[in-house]
Amino acid sequence: MDFDFDPRILALGSARMVDGIANSFLVVVLPLYIGSQVVALPSFVGTAFQIGPVGFTLTTELLIGIVLSLFGFLNSFGQPFTGALSDRTGRRRIFLLVGLALVAVGSAGYIFFTDYVAIVLMRALQGIGAAFTIPVAVALVNELSDTDERGRNFGIFNAFRMLGFGTGPLVAGVVVASGPYEIADVALSGFNAAFLVSVAGAVLGFGLIALLIHDPEQTRDKAADEISINVRNPDGSGLDPVFALGVATIVMAVSLTIFAPLANTINARLDQGAFLFSVQFGAAVLANVLFQIPLGRLSDRYGRRPFLLAGFVLLLPTTFVQGFVQSSMLMTLARLLQGVAVAAVFAPSLALAGDLAKEGQSGSTLSILTMGFGLGVAFGSLFSGILVGFSFAVPFVVATFGGFIGLVLVYTQVGETVTDTASIPVPGD
Repeated sequence: MDFDFDPRILALGSARMVDGIANSFLVVVLPLYIGSQVVALPSFVGTAFQIGPVGFTLTTELLIGIVLSLFGFLNSFGQPFTGALSDRTGRRRIFLLVGLALVAVGSAGYIFFTDYVAIVLMRALQGIGAAFTIPVAVALVNELSDTDERGRNFGIFNAFRMLGFGTGPLVAGVVVASGPYEIADVALSGFNAAFLVSVAGAVLGFGLIALLIHDPEQTRDKAADEISINVRNPDGSGLDPVFALGVATIVMAVSLTIFAPLANTINARLDQGAFLFSVQFGAAVLANVLFQIPLGRLSDRYGRRPFLLAGFVLLLPTTFVQGFVQSSMLMTLARLLQGVAVAAVFAPSLALAGDLAKEGQSGSTLSILTMGFGLGVAFGSLFSGILVGFSFAVPFVVATFGGFIGLVLVYTQVGETVTDTASIPVPGD
């Protein structure tokens, strides 16, 4: 494998890595925090509701899903606007800095507020912050990449980001379980220690962006005049391929993220503690880290589409089986293989959208995929809390069906963008 990496891509990836640590801490810690006795929950928790023929109970898991999904909804729906605005202004760096500052403020807020409504507001603030950082970061990667290295560069960027996202849960489980702490005669709970680590990660990411990242030369007059998402293919029949990839990204993210809100239920079902849950959560992310770069590079050589299809084929059984396994080891294995599937989709899909993006419109075009991932996280977090009320397996069965829809969309609506690969070296050459 060639190691001639663009230092600007490495700098962007490093900044997103420490930011990923900050955010992933909260994906694991917030469900445990809300499920503990520390947070004051609304009085109507446990109330049964009937909507037509369907009845369900307002559970703690549903409240956890609301908190986690709110982040996804706000950052997703904000991304087309921030992506297009950064295209028009030709400025990327300031968007990254503002977003990271908001994430840091939200993380600090958890330390001072223990009411459920306040926690919702802090998570909303962080969702807005993410809307500033995510589409702008991938736009920078796209603009700094040539076609024959785009898959690799997105693999590098995603690997760093997912390394932070995967390391965070493992450390978070240890930090929470090892508390309380006493620092300079000040008592600090395991939860508050985890929130402080999240603040530190966001602050470090802010520093890396401020020091290492500069706005590239932009062709501002080629940016889109208005924010729009093409549903139909303007150059032929069927769906626009970027839109189809955005929908496929939603169902991929749903499959990956229905796991987190069920932390307490999974731990009880498998008779395990918070640390093993953190290992299982991190297993999927670890596979992403290990496979992002080689699969992204291979997509430069052999095309994007084969890896997208293979990834969705593997995603189906690895998601489905999680609803039925009865041991911690098998759950970890399923999550690991699911992470390989997501890696096969993630970098090639961003690279394909980058191939199709017009000059000066990377932010608005790639925001469709990043928005899709955020929506998938939001829907997965919310629906798992609702569907688990019917049966533990139901969220995983529904997510598997969604993955099948993603496979059909990629197969029928997304064409190949890599046509000349003769000069691109195979990894290992």
